[in-house]
Amino acid sequence: MQPRGASAAAEPARSAAGFRPAFAGVFCACMLGFLAVGCVLPVLPRYVRGPLDASDLVVGVVIGSFAVAAIVTRPLAGRLADARGRRAVVFAGMLAMALAGALYFVPAGIGGLLLTRLALGVGEGLVFTAGSAWVVDLAPEDRRGQIIGLFGLSIWVGLSLGPAIGDSLLNLLGYDAVWTFALLTPLAGAVLVARLYDPHVPGAPERRSFLPHAALRPGSALAMAAVGNAAITAFIVLYLETRGGHGALVFVLFAIAVVGSRLVGSRLPDVIGPRRSAVAAAAAETAGLAIIALASHWTVAAAGAMLVGTGWSLLFPSLALMVVTDAGERRRAEALGTYTAFFDLGFGLGAPLVGAIASLAGYPAAFWASAAFAVAGGVITAVGRSARVSGTAPQRVSA
Repeated sequence: MQPRGASAAAEPARSAAGFRPAFAGVFCACMLGFLAVGCVLPVLPRYVRGPLDASDLVVGVVIGSFAVAAIVTRPLAGRLADARGRRAVVFAGMLAMALAGALYFVPAGIGGLLLTRLALGVGEGLVFTAGSAWVVDLAPEDRRGQIIGLFGLSIWVGLSLGPAIGDSLLNLLGYDAVWTFALLTPLAGAVLVARLYDPHVPGAPERRSFLPHAALRPGSALAMAAVGNAAITAFIVLYLETRGGHGALVFVLFAIAVVGSRLVGSRLPDVIGPRRSAVAAAAAETAGLAIIALASHWTVAAAGAMLVGTGWSLLFPSLALMVVTDAGERRRAEALGTYTAFFDLGFGLGAPLVGAIASLAGYPAAFWASAAFAVAGGVITAVGRSARVSGTAPQRVSA
């Protein structure tokens, strides 16, 4: 392993020569962590309603407690990653996720399950925040937007395959098999992380604002866009029950559009610039949500959902590239952690908001409201001014 105090300049060629295997290692490790997150998603509701004999409200509290821990953890994880190195924080996050897997075995009722979910949220916040900064450190400067986008697929792979694995294990072997999988996969990720090269050189502590300025405007735009994501996740199936069904298929097509666009268009933020790419992505999301609101048949809603997926897929890495460009090397992970926390905030507040609108005015109104939020996010992005423009350009990164 690379000694923590070694200078990045001491191995000028190692990052470039070893970029592909190092990126693949970080990607696979984080994917293993998110398999542990995904495998319990279809299992926990049945566990809460069955063996624990609790209500649907408790199911929601148990599932949502994960996001609460992640929101709090992400900015702190970024500061730790800047101060201690990316590998150390990702490793600690993997151990926290493995601890959560072990806690599932403890028969401590709802209280114990909430503690388990909080531990998992802390681990996820550590892993994804430090992992995002890690792959940016490894990437060539002209490919950072692409790498951020591709790295995000580690979440989608884990959250797509994990539920299928968890459901199969539950049906074949029972709850303990699911908990064992949730324990072993992050442990495997920790073993892999321990062998990977970390080019980041921790810097001396410095006086700083509580929240990195570089993350605030892109993060606000991300929160606005996350409302549309929440609307599709929570209500597309219920909405399409009034339009002939096929809601689950439309959601699958949405996910396919996210992954496909990320693979095909991942270079767009680097080629045309992150601001232009983000504004175009916000426009695509807006148009897709409007199409869903107007849809009279599930096929029209499917086209809108795929357009939303395309916009969302390109928006996240575009805004993230704005963050890492403006933040500089010494606060990169902290800025990314704050930025991603805005997604949790937008999603967490957006879901009940559009739910209230749907209950009062119907599902089309909920999607129109989400489109309005997407427009607001595009405007925030378009009128923003970067740190480079304001005269606080960051140092160049040698990774």
